[in-house]
Amino acid sequence: MAALRPLVKPKIVKKRTKKFIRHQSDRYVKIKGNWRKPRGIDNRVQRRFKGQILMPNIGYGSNKKTKHMLPSGFWKFLVHAEIAHNVSKSHCRKSSTAGHQNHQSQCQASQRRK
Repeated sequence: MAALRPLVKPKIVKKRTKKFIRHQSDRYVKIKGNWRKPRGIDNRVQRRFKGQILMPNIGYGSNKKTKHMLPSGFWKFLVHAEIAHNVSKSHCRKSSTAGHQNHQSQCQASQRRK
């Protein structure tokens, strides 16, 4: 059986793959690396001085046509209904129960005990 391929596969361009880190998170342990916008009026990052860490802005956004596209060329979407589990040429399905195997096995085990 032949593997499914998308109808069209445009080239996905990632403008930045590195994560944006919080200002001075490398200097202090108590400051986590998750991005926070610097609010101070004298902050070097907010004033965009040369040599400082970069702030995220709209220019780093993805192309509308390739946003949320997987490397295979398909788009990921969540399926709740059993009827909608058909195979598409442009989308790949992600079942709404994916990742709940542990919960399901616990439910089945409790039903067996009864």
